[in-house]
Amino acid sequence: MAIPILLVAGFLGAGKTTLINQLLRNPGGKRIAAIVNDFGAIDIDAALLESSTEGLVSLKNGCICCSLQGDLLRSLASVTRRHPVPDAVVIETSGISDPAEIIRNLLDPVIFKAAALETVATLVDAHLLTNEPQLWDDPLWLSQARSADVLLVTKAELIGQDAAAHLIAKLQQRFLPKPVFRLLADLPLEILFGYGPGEQRAPGPARPTSLPFFATTSWTATKPLSLAKFQHALNVMSQTLLRAKGIVTFAGEDPRPLLFQLVGSRATLTPSPLAPGDGLEAAIVLIAREELADLTMITSLLDEAVCL
Repeated sequence: MAIPILLVAGFLGAGKTTLINQLLRNPGGKRIAAIVNDFGAIDIDAALLESSTEGLVSLKNGCICCSLQGDLLRSLASVTRRHPVPDAVVIETSGISDPAEIIRNLLDPVIFKAAALETVATLVDAHLLTNEPQLWDDPLWLSQARSADVLLVTKAELIGQDAAAHLIAKLQQRFLPKPVFRLLADLPLEILFGYGPGEQRAPGPARPTSLPFFATTSWTATKPLSLAKFQHALNVMSQTLLRAKGIVTFAGEDPRPLLFQLVGSRATLTPSPLAPGDGLEAAIVLIAREELADLTMITSLLDEAVCL
């Protein structure tokens, strides 16, 4: 019997890593293997997941809908040959991946016999979609939503109960007949391993895609950062970047590492379960639309935030 595959898609910062962490920590008695894909030379997502599972494969510095297609299929073939055999495989796409292309890759006849795509779950960031309504017409976001078997709404608590209900109703109307759920902490596995058409899924006709191009860079520091200067850099990043994620430490009384995340104009700093890396005090991945990117300026501002 083929191992079921859950493909987790969603725009930058929608909460894909959080969902996969939840699945790995509460697998419901299943052996779950995870394949993650971060668009950057520093794979922050994989680092955050490493403490959760031994069955983790990391693909980085590209996206699995284009430059890493071969890596994905080879990694998936390797996972299916493990002993004991996993009960399920979860594949996390990068936030800039087009699931339609990945689905076609997963329908490779050799792979499909060993691991069959069962469900495509696309995460929808309620806060981002509410504050950036132009995403409703964004080609990449639309492809991610249309490729899904089920839509999972994240961060609904940030927009309020009434706004969340309105957004879910709009998603249901726009993408009928796809089921739409608000992603909760106790989401049952049956929701994720049961909505796809499984072996009835057939490859669709190839179609050209016109998706925005993205620029990415990775930045590291070997000394702690000044919080005030980092906040200055953050003001610029929030106006320029689509997404930033990393682990940082600040000079001062509390040297503990913090997980830094930026999605649009919203930034958070929370305790990190791991350090930035050997000999590092900070490691950040920056992603922007290519035509709007000035990543050199941002890395210069981050350089200025390093305490000498």
